[in-house]
Amino acid sequence: RGSDLVIKPAGPTDPDISILSVQHADGRPLALLANYSLHYVGGLPPNQVSADYFGEFARQIKERLGGDETFVGIMSNGSSGDINNINFREPRPRAGVFERITAVAKVIADRTYRAVKDLKYRRDVTLAMEDRTLDLGIRKPNADEVKYAKALLAAAKDPEKLTTNEVYAQETVNIDQWPESVNLKLQALRIGDLGIVAIPCEVFAEIGLEIKQKSPLKPTFVIALANGYNGYLPTPEQHILQGYETWRSSWSYLEVDASVKITEQLLSMLKQVDQKQE
Repeated sequence: RGSDLVIKPAGPTDPDISILSVQHADGRPLALLANYSLHYVGGLPPNQVSADYFGEFARQIKERLGGDETFVGIMSNGSSGDINNINFREPRPRAGVFERITAVAKVIADRTYRAVKDLKYRRDVTLAMEDRTLDLGIRKPNADEVKYAKALLAAAKDPEKLTTNEVYAQETVNIDQWPESVNLKLQALRIGDLGIVAIPCEVFAEIGLEIKQKSPLKPTFVIALANGYNGYLPTPEQHILQGYETWRSSWSYLEVDASVKITEQLLSMLKQVDQKQE
């Protein structure tokens, strides 16, 4: 259902579809990596696991490019932690099983195919990579929060079917036992003039846009949920708004300034790989 409580989007979107296309020396398609900033779209039957539109895109782009059994199509997560295909202001019409997955994949595959047809391939591409680890603090609960959470769980009517408040109480109790910090792996790659960064989080769109804008390599794109999983990565400003992605849990626990520190590291790493060009 739509909601009249929605005032405006909390942040920007990233409309870019970024691609890296590789072909055999004789011109046959070998692989294509795409990157798009949209959360998975869902619409599955019960008790099924799916690669969502990421997997469907890989199937469709292989078909459009005429790839053989050795062709590899890949769709990677962009900065999509706060971006989905739901208009919360309007009622959402019902869709059939896999309908939204197929529709989203088709739009991306169509646009990608049109772009690939105009690409000029190079044989002299140089490569460079930097990786670093970064220690970030965990947003631990204080003693009063832990006490309240434990009381809430003790009063739960059904431990097998916790309410939303009880779920977050359980998360609070669990995170209280965690260490004070966590170590993340970050990567920056250069493929010719293309920059790619990898972050082990569900990255908010405005973070990816900032990295793209400030990167010395053009174009640059962000692969999120890479080399691990450290929850949502909101900006400090989004922490102030306190949306779902900021509520302390095992899927949102990094320190408030985590995005600032990660962005600073990645821009430094992009500068390094840019300077390694031959």
